[in-house]
Amino acid sequence: MHLIVSRCFCAFLLSLFSTLLWGQASVPTAAPTMTIVAADGSETEETAYSGGAPLNVRFDAHAEQVGTYEPRYEWQFLREGSTTPFLTRYDATTAYSFIESGTFTVRLLITFRRGVETVDYIQETPFSITISESKLEVPNAFTPNGDGVNDVFRVKEGYQSLVDFHAVVVNRWGRKIAEWRDPADGWDGRMAGTDAPDGAYYLRITAVGADGVRYNVKKTINLLRQFLENSGTTP
Repeated sequence: MHLIVSRCFCAFLLSLFSTLLWGQASVPTAAPTMTIVAADGSETEETAYSGGAPLNVRFDAHAEQVGTYEPRYEWQFLREGSTTPFLTRYDATTAYSFIESGTFTVRLLITFRRGVETVDYIQETPFSITISESKLEVPNAFTPNGDGVNDVFRVKEGYQSLVDFHAVVVNRWGRKIAEWRDPADGWDGRMAGTDAPDGAYYLRITAVGADGVRYNVKKTINLLRQFLENSGTTP
């Protein structure tokens, strides 16, 4: 009984001495966050993500109750099925662009040091990121007649995980009419500020998917403005 009391009293004195010496009794910890940064600059805080690439992410440690401790950060990036990180970062805040398909986890480890005292923090639930395989489909025609339907030629909705993209449209004489590098963009059916005539144009798209698939699309597309105005039909 006396031994137990003595040990408790010693522990109390050690805690009291540490508090008086360092001016802190609370234990340091962290509240890490994962923020998805969209192409338009908007940000969304998530704990998991599943979707296409490229995906731009910012990770923030948000160390708490640090006081006089010195934090040493370690962000570990791992692929599914692996226990060895393919990337390690050592800043409190770090950013990364996911451009490969697959499932990844990101976890934070912090070592708080104060003299000979060490407190370890390990993120209990790592962040999960799943990047889908790529997809690209291209229509054959569009109808830029100003009715708000199919007025712009662009790749079909549902494209995903395209980490590189380049589209060019030329006319029958080989003159470049339009060019864009974002699959969300397209051609509005105009050339040199005026409406391009109805007819066939040549499209070339080169793209690379997050899964390594390379796309090389070469096809004829049809601009059907006058046809639609006269017939009221849809291509």
